[in-house]
This record gives sequence, C-alpha cells and structure tokens, in this order.
Amino acid sequence: MKKLAALALSLLLISGTAIADTPKDADAQPAKSAQPAKPKAAKRSEKTDAAFAAELEELRQALQAQQEQLQMLKEELAKRDRQIDEAREAAAAANSRAAEASSKAIEAVNTTAEVRSTAASLNATVSDLKASNAAPATSVAEAAQESKSEEGPVAIRYKGISITPGGFVEAATVSRTRAVSGDINTPFTGIPYPGNSLSRVSENNFTARQSRVSLLAESKVGTAKLTGYWEADWLGTGVTSNNRQSNSYVLRQRIIFAQAAFDNGWSFTGGQQWTLATENRKGIQNRGEVIPLTIDPQYNVGFTWARQYGFRVVKDFGGKFALGFAIEGPQGTIGGRGFSLATTTTVGTASVATTGNTFLNAPGAGGGLFNFVDPLGSGTGGNTVNKAPDFIIKAAADPGYGHYELFGIVSTFRNRVYPCGVVGTNAKDTATPAPAKLVTLACPVDGSVKPSSLGAFDSSQVGGGMGASARLPLFAKKLDFLIKGVAGDGIGRYGSAQLADLTFRPDGTEALIRTAHGLGELEFHPNAKLDLYAYFGGEYAWRAAYKGYNSISITTTPALPAVPPSAAFPTGSPAIGATTTTAFKLIQIGGYGSPFANNTGCSTENPPSNQLTPSAGGSCAGDTRVIMEGTLGFWHKFYQGPKGGLRWGVQYSYFTRNAWSGNNNTAISLVPKAIDNIVWTSLRYYIP
Repeated sequence: MKKLAALALSLLLISGTAIADTPKDADAQPAKSAQPAKPKAAKRSEKTDAAFAAELEELRQALQAQQEQLQMLKEELAKRDRQIDEAREAAAAANSRAAEASSKAIEAVNTTAEVRSTAASLNATVSDLKASNAAPATSVAEAAQESKSEEGPVAIRYKGISITPGGFVEAATVSRTRAVSGDINTPFTGIPYPGNSLSRVSENNFTARQSRVSLLAESKVGTAKLTGYWEADWLGTGVTSNNRQSNSYVLRQRIIFAQAAFDNGWSFTGGQQWTLATENRKGIQNRGEVIPLTIDPQYNVGFTWARQYGFRVVKDFGGKFALGFAIEGPQGTIGGRGFSLATTTTVGTASVATTGNTFLNAPGAGGGLFNFVDPLGSGTGGNTVNKAPDFIIKAAADPGYGHYELFGIVSTFRNRVYPCGVVGTNAKDTATPAPAKLVTLACPVDGSVKPSSLGAFDSSQVGGGMGASARLPLFAKKLDFLIKGVAGDGIGRYGSAQLADLTFRPDGTEALIRTAHGLGELEFHPNAKLDLYAYFGGEYAWRAAYKGYNSISITTTPALPAVPPSAAFPTGSPAIGATTTTAFKLIQIGGYGSPFANNTGCSTENPPSNQLTPSAGGSCAGDTRVIMEGTLGFWHKFYQGPKGGLRWGVQYSYFTRNAWSGNNNTAISLVPKAIDNIVWTSLRYYIP
C-alpha cells in the first residue's frame, strides 16, 4: 500500500514539472504583426518575465526537494520491508520457542503435582510471548491464532478462580512368581512363606484401577493465595466389589485439602494429604512431595508415607529454610500372637464365646460409615479408638545445593484393659474322670472365676520416632540421589511395608514395637523423554516377646434326656447330665518375634480347607524381622506436548522377607524366608 502511494506521488510531481515548463497559450493564439512597443508596455513585459522566471525557479527547487523526499521515502519503505521480514523471522522463532516451552510446561504438569501451578504460570507467559512477538503479517497472526485456539486454555476461569484438571488413564499389568492374591498394589508383608499354597503358584493380573483424576482450584484474595486440590483413583473396594464380571471397584479418595498461603511465608492447610513425614523436593510444600516413580502404588519398601487427615502450619523463610507442624489422624496396627483368651464352646450348637483382657480396635459402625471388620485386624484392619492425634514437626533446608530434612513423630496409643477378662476354674468340671489337679485363675478384684469387667481401666503409651533425609542433584542435575532413614517406637505404619506398631503383654497392656526403615534412591534423567530409576529399601522390626499368657478353654455339653427302648433302639438310653470340661494352657509365650514361637509349618504345604481357600501352611508364627526390596524401572515418553502425554514404563522388583527365628521350645531354631519376583508394566495417557 505504501509503495503504491509513493508511485502515485511520483507521477503527480512529474506531471507538475511538465506543466510548469510549457509556456501558457504558446500555441493557442496566431502571431500578430510586429508593432513598435510603447515604453510602458515593454517595462511591464520585462517585469512579468522576471516574475515568471522566479516562480519557475521556486517550483523547480520545490520539485527537487520533493524528489529528495521521495528518495528518502523509498529508502524508508525498503528499510521497513526489511524490518517486516525480520519481524516475521523473529515471530516464527518466538512461536517455536513458545511451543517448546509449552511442551515442557505440560510435561512438568503431568510428571509431578508440585510443578502444576508453576506450569500454569509458564504457559500464561508463553501465551504473552506469542502475542508480543506476533508478526504484523496477516498470515503469521492467523497461524498463531489457529494454534492458540487448538491448544485451548491451560486452566478454566470461573468467577476469578483458576481451575486446572489433571490425571491420567492407565492400562497396567502385574506378574508375580509367587502369588499374593493381590491387584497392582503389593502387600509387602503378605509375601507368602513356602508353606503357603499361594507360594507354589504364580499370578498375572491386568488392571486400569490406578487411573487417576485430579482438580486444582486457585485464586488470590489480598495477600493470600487460596488453593483447593482433589485427587482420586479406583483402588478402593466396596462390599459388593468383584473382579469376576463388573469389576465394580469404588472411587477412592487419595488427596483432598484446602490451603491459604500468604505472601509473608505462612501457610495453613487442612484435609487429607500426604503426611508431613513424607519428603518434599523443596521447602515444605503441598503437592511438592517426592514420590517414587514406581508403577506399584504401594511404592517401595522403606518409603515413608501416609495419606491421612492433617492440619498443617508452615513458615517458609525465603525459600532457604522452612518449619512445619502438623496434627494428623492416628491409627494403631497390631502384631504378634499368643494373647490371653478364654473360650467357651457349647457342643451341639454354634455357640462359641471368647473373652480377652484388652481391646484397641473396634469394628466400624455401619451408620458411622466405617468398615465393619474384625477388631483384631482381619479384613481391612479395624478402626482404632483414638485418644489423641499424631503430632509431627519438620525442618527443611535448601542451602543452595541439595535438600535436607529432619522430622519427629509423636504417637499416643490407648487401650482398655480387663484384669478379670481371662479367669476360670476346673473345680466345677463334671466330666469323668475328674481333673487330676485343681487349677483356678481368679479375678484379682473379688476372686471370682467368671469373666467380667471388674477393675477395667484405660492404659496409654506414648511412642514416636525421628527421621532425616538428604537429596542431592548430581551431574548437571541429570542424576538425583536420596538417602532417608526413620526409627522409633510404634511408628511401623509410617513405612511402606506396614510393620506393626504394637503388641500386647500378658496382662493386656500395650508393648510398642521398635522399628526402623530406610530408602536409597537413584533417578537418572538422560533426556526429556526418558527417566531411569533404581531404589533399595528395607524395614526392620525388633522383638517384643513375653512369657506368661494364659489360655482357658471351657467345653460344655448340654443334658440329654432318656431314650426309651424302640424297634430301632431296643435297649434305649438313660438320661445323661450336662458336663463341663476346662483345659488350661498357662504361662505361654507370645508377643512379637518370640524366640520360642512355632515355625515348624512355615515350609510345609497342607491341603486347602475348601475350593475357595488355599492353605496358609502349618503352624507358622513367621513374625517379620526384616523385609527388603530392590527395584529397577524406567519411563519412556512417546509424546509430550500441548495435546497431553503418552508414556510407557516397566518395573522389576526383588523381595526378601525374613522372619524372626522360633524353636517351639526345642533345640532347633527355624528361620522362615520368603522371596518374590514381580514385574509391572504400564501405559498411560496424561491429560494436557
């Protein structure tokens, strides 16, 4: 357009010059005969010619000036053309850089929850970069607009709130050389000993249950950033869940919390979240936890974690140091065996009454929406009747190289003890022959021999422990190295293998089990498309064994009436009175890891009890002393860009589970050992 205007101006100026050089009416009038001019007329003619010459000179100068301006305009237009070409090239380069940055941002979003907020900011910056570097050419602008329309917004804006969806869809497999009757999630302490029939068969399962959905909501109110986060998968089971036809597994709440983070470094978070004891990548930040890259959702032996209720207060000091304090939901896990019991059985009926001398957990109330399970931990483990929450405090340092943490846990356990719960006597036995020896276990309160709640009281124990970790980036941040260790009393459930927190003494009071667990990690990132990882972890439980447990077994037979003679039974039968027989096992061994435990059946396979229940083997205490896992795996990204991410991975793990030795009161001490090899595969599509 500008070149056309310059051309028109040039034609106009040239036309003006031609007109100026032509005398007025030179050819319009015929020549007249010459006549002597009058002096006054000659003077006037000289004046007119001089004025015309001056005007002509002025016009020529103006034309020359305009020609010079035209030349300058042409040069300016040529310069502008060069600038347009350079702008186009710059815009193309900027769009290329923006696409690359957008791809990396989306990759960061899909890889870790910590970077999602940063990625949203990065994508917004990329969009600004595209707009600010857009070329003036119409085709470039249209291409950029089309690309932006195709990619769509990073987050959804709703009433001033930025809402970011996330998650992935997974198709996974798990293959075990020794079956545990489990899905993709591995019960580490359930790896079977050789006497268990499951150890003689392998298993191969296919699953999509680890597929995950998430939603992040963020807004700003004054100096506070408000955040809400929700994350769920399908690794839950309901009463009607089955894997035969419907595969009707229920949606499981993983994470759900709300947070207010202020510009001065204070943040307050409440809801279900990763425990404060789980390691962070930097500072103490929700969604900044460092989770192993494993396909197994139980992660790795030695990893410290729990997802539970917590209310957390954190103060960050300029990104170099942070302090956090959390109140978290407690729970107690029970280990060991041989606890004191009194059992009464009535022959001929289904009546079996059992009394103990303590309780810690309780089956859930249906109306209270807890699992209704056995209080001793079968099924899903019961529900602890808690006295107080767990308290956790953590300090994190980021001095410039590496990330370091130090934390402590305080747990309080409370159970109800019944001194008169396990009592009885054989003095009233009516069986023939009479007991050779009179045995009586009487209630210490009133001397009674019938189980009762007399003298019941609450018993409390305070446990806890400490942990520390160090994470170091090596080789230009392509290799991450971590070492972490945790030890304490009554904190077994904070380890991935779920060693027991406590056992019970003969009198019914709690005995906390000392445990320690640790994890070493190497994660190698040779390029943006490949992640390699190697982990080794172990968890160890000390003995908490006692002697003095009592077991009472009372068997009653109801009275039988006389049977008169008949054709079928000519002699008949006299009446038989009711009988009572009492058997005692006194001063028995028990607790956790007793050296006198019976491990004789840990390697002996028995027939199944029925078609649906494989045998767990013979008599096998098998309390875990140490369990270890070595893991190798990788993730390869087929595609990572504005349309999401597609990746696949393979993980291999080798397990060893060693039990405490037990001699069953003989000279031979047996040490059960279980080994398993497990391979996982996964194909995932991540939401962009």
